Amino acid sequence: AWLPGQAHRVRGEGQVTFDLKKVLGRMDRMSKRLKTFSANLEYTKVTVLVDDRATEFGNIFLQHSSSPKILIQFEKPDRKTILFKENSAEIFIPKINQIQEYDLKDHQDLLQKFLMLGFGTRSEDLVKSYDLRLKGDRVLDGDVVIVLELAPKEAEVADRLEKVVLWVSAKSWLPVQQRFHEPNGDYILAKYTSIKVNHRLPGSRFRINANGDVRRLK
Repeated sequence: AWLPGQAHRVRGEGQVTFDLKKVLGRMDRMSKRLKTFSANLEYTKVTVLVDDRATEFGNIFLQHSSSPKILIQFEKPDRKTILFKENSAEIFIPKINQIQEYDLKDHQDLLQKFLMLGFGTRSEDLVKSYDLRLKGDRVLDGDVVIVLELAPKEAEVADRLEKVVLWVSAKSWLPVQQRFHEPNGDYILAKYTSIKVNHRLPGSRFRINANGDVRRLK
């Protein structure tokens, strides 16, 4: 029987074995190399009590730096753009021609702790914020992934987020799937496909394109 923290053989990789320390080391090496990330995004919110699943489809673009930027562009079922940049967030809803603005200065660690979880997050920061468990390997969409379970250490965070499960590619050492579990049983599943790493993303990618008469709501 396999126990968390033990060395674990990844199917199809011969004699190579992985324990938690080795997995985090591989993720750290990728963190140092990561500049940009983009992918198709499938984002599903599951409400367990009423057995409801609401899925949005779009794309995500990420620039990893001392001042990270993320742009999420949903196309279906409704168009919506979300931009995280310089301690602020903007949500553009074309249907009502409105941009909602949020000041995140008091939540400067939001991007690193949650939105960028696994995308360039240093292992020392993961260990500081979460109790980590290595859950073994799986085959997901034909590729081998390492499954990590993270339980928040801070009580204030744990009141809202019970745990996060990451499916980390054994090739790229980046997440291809994340699942965020709420204490009431509801969860959010983010799945990334057609992934591109370290390709050029122009600065214009991290802007919201809206009409001049767009209404802004702070």
